[in-house]
Amino acid sequence: MQGEGTEVNGRKRRWAAHREQRRIELIQAAIAAVLEHGPEVDMEQVAAAAGVSKPVLYRYFADKSQLWIAVGQHLASVVVDAVAPAVEQVREERTLIEATIDAYLGVIEAQPNLYRFVMHQSGIPGVHQLIVGASREVAVELARVIGDRLRALGLDAGPAEPWAYGLVGFVQSVGDWWMQHGRPIRREALTDYLTELLWSGFDGLRRRADLPLEIRAIK
Repeated sequence: MQGEGTEVNGRKRRWAAHREQRRIELIQAAIAAVLEHGPEVDMEQVAAAAGVSKPVLYRYFADKSQLWIAVGQHLASVVVDAVAPAVEQVREERTLIEATIDAYLGVIEAQPNLYRFVMHQSGIPGVHQLIVGASREVAVELARVIGDRLRALGLDAGPAEPWAYGLVGFVQSVGDWWMQHGRPIRREALTDYLTELLWSGFDGLRRRADLPLEIRAIK
């Protein structure tokens, strides 16, 4: 009996692994269909990209929203994977801001159809939560690094978290404008404009930290 139970469990594990692998393949096909057909892609086009019928898609995804959320998860992971290392690797405050902005804009510029598709689906609650979750993940890492910089200057690290969330939200908003308007400014130029704007706050803190304590107190 024990051997039979082990065999049954083994079959279940193999089936679960096969199903998960097949699901990943269908998500990749959906991403390919978005890249080929744009944000208005439909399930028939996804099925054609996967080489299956629509009913096969529905064996792995309860409905269209579930598949679209899976595509959104892919983009969210791409954003986090691009921005988090950029944040971690730099050591100068201005470069930190520049690297964060450029990494994010670089991702959405490289995959414009995928970006537009995910933002087009933002009315689906799960997709909105993905966007918020990815933003939070980046902001938490950024807050940690900003806090380290402030402490190194001998300053209160309290502003690190609101600044980080503000920076992420600001860059997202400008990035959305940039994509909606067909990227009217080169990414390098937009990165430089935003860095100059956001750097002023950090630079002011640095200069304030360089002042003698007695003068700082007067100010």
